[in-house]
Amino acid sequence: MVTVRRSIWHEPRPADVPPVGRLDWLLVGVFAAAALVEGLVRPGLAWRPLVMVLALALIPALLWRRRRPLVAALVGWGVAGLLSVLQLTADAGELGLYAMMAVLILLYSLVRWGSGREMVVGTAFVTVVVALGMYATSAGWVDVFGGIVLLLLFVALAAVFRYRADLLHRQQREIRNQERVALARELHDTVAHHVSAIAVQAQAGGVVAGAQPEKAAEVLAAIESEASQTLAEMRSMVRVLREEEAVAYSPPLGVADLPALARADTTPTVEVSLDSSLTRLARPVDAALYRLAQESLTNAVRHARSATRVGIVVRQEGDAVRLRVSDDGQTEPGPAPEPGFGLLGMAERVLLLGGSLSAGPGPDGGWVVEAVLPVEVLT
Repeated sequence: MVTVRRSIWHEPRPADVPPVGRLDWLLVGVFAAAALVEGLVRPGLAWRPLVMVLALALIPALLWRRRRPLVAALVGWGVAGLLSVLQLTADAGELGLYAMMAVLILLYSLVRWGSGREMVVGTAFVTVVVALGMYATSAGWVDVFGGIVLLLLFVALAAVFRYRADLLHRQQREIRNQERVALARELHDTVAHHVSAIAVQAQAGGVVAGAQPEKAAEVLAAIESEASQTLAEMRSMVRVLREEEAVAYSPPLGVADLPALARADTTPTVEVSLDSSLTRLARPVDAALYRLAQESLTNAVRHARSATRVGIVVRQEGDAVRLRVSDDGQTEPGPAPEPGFGLLGMAERVLLLGGSLSAGPGPDGGWVVEAVLPVEVLT
């Protein structure tokens, strides 16, 4: 119970408070007209001018009810309390207007838009005013019960809408976080692979420029090709993100595109082996296998010491498909390095598809990455 009280006390105001709009001015206009008409035509109303002026004092409170919910509640319910005091002390007869029921809107706004401290202080003040009003009007038990139920109804409605809006806000924030992580993963997998290839080609160009100048043009052509592919893929991603409506873009690469990663004229050489019995894979699994292989190859090219060969093998095992990427580089002594963004993105991809991932030194040296994903055959 103490924890609940503390959580309510420290509850912040909602962040998405809307500004005063046309509906607010319409509400104020309807309330002012109703108060004036009732004040003029209602029979038996004591101190008519004063009651009408006090009722019209609720107009700014109705406009403040979201930006300053506690001030609005104190003003509105303070007016109601003042009328109860006047009725109790002066014995002047009927002083209330039915239009004053608008203070219930202020109670709703207090719980809907106020902070925890404002809710506690405001509801305590409202409770005192309501008790004073019931005493001043000598309300019976039925009236007391009905009044309490009405107040609790407005409080409950405000709490429901408040926490429903908070839940929707959290869901939207979670969706944005997931989209942000997915975008970061795609950018890393796409750009890192091509930039790594550019770096390797540039290093090779520096070696062959002096000894074999005729091959420098081939290296520069390879660098240009990788850079062009990087720009094309980044433009495609940016176009999809910027367009509000669906746009046509190239489908994601899959297992069938893995042979394009094979390289025989570079160091390390890249060999790709695909199981001929592979069945048709679901698009998410197909795209994930390609990205996993691409990122594993990028890591091998960048980090494997003295590696001469990188092997990419994809084969089906029952209802699962296994990807294995291994190199023959030398494993550095000491503890395994901390996983970077690439390995984190790979683990996220596999987890989202209900698979498993392992990465570490191989039994015969080098580094081995193995991923097992469900086949999910399309019908």
